[in-house]
Amino acid sequence: MTAKTTVKPTARLVEVFSAIQGEGLNVGTRQIFIRFAFCDLRCHFCDSAHTWSASPTCRIEKTPGLRDFEIHSNPIPLPILLEWVERQNLPSLHDSISLTGGEPLLHARFLALFLPQVRSLTNLPIYLETGGHRPEQLAILLPYLDSVGMDLKLPSVSGESYWQEHAKCLTLCYESHLSVFIKIIVSQNTDPSELERSALLVAAVSPNIPVFLQPVTPLPASEKLSAIPVLAPSPEQVLTWQALMKRFLAHVRVVPQTHKMLNQL
Repeated sequence: MTAKTTVKPTARLVEVFSAIQGEGLNVGTRQIFIRFAFCDLRCHFCDSAHTWSASPTCRIEKTPGLRDFEIHSNPIPLPILLEWVERQNLPSLHDSISLTGGEPLLHARFLALFLPQVRSLTNLPIYLETGGHRPEQLAILLPYLDSVGMDLKLPSVSGESYWQEHAKCLTLCYESHLSVFIKIIVSQNTDPSELERSALLVAAVSPNIPVFLQPVTPLPASEKLSAIPVLAPSPEQVLTWQALMKRFLAHVRVVPQTHKMLNQL
């Protein structure tokens, strides 16, 4: 009779660190960031292409905010990640834990085990940043989440198209009574008809869901992933697009990537 082997849960990480959130509804708050490796999207504007695949190592901040990183081998066992988060969690310092990537929902099975334990350990709310295109995995994690920042990918800007999946993910979050908001990256190439479609998609769930238009931060030439130029929109474009979306939605805000202004990379 063959003995059963128990597979210990692990995850492939990029980094764990403490910083100020620079995007969306939580902008300006202090978070413990857990950045997961792997992404199944290839957005033209992506500033985190290093997360698309898994490195043999990850980096872990020793002291919150000081960027004194240690290097560890991937994959990371669940108990070790709990230890690292506990080390970051100084009293009264952080407002929440941010699950980011990459695409964290690619690690849904690991997170379903990890999140109840990290919530019990830290008593911090759990915030998920996601591309909003994996509703089946999102459904698994809804009981363990407090808030979700969901991207809505415009084909004219990202090169990706997931309208049906976005609608399913947003509906799941709203019906679960989570705090949810939408982030839309806009560039000079933005097709206004896609913004109108986006507004109608959100309004069909609830016109009160906040939407953040985020002007793209142009990448240095050395980091560009596509031959298609991804340039920031003009002020006139952004004002026009905000007015367009406000015909359908109550809350449409324009907020750039503030963490880059603060050098919180």
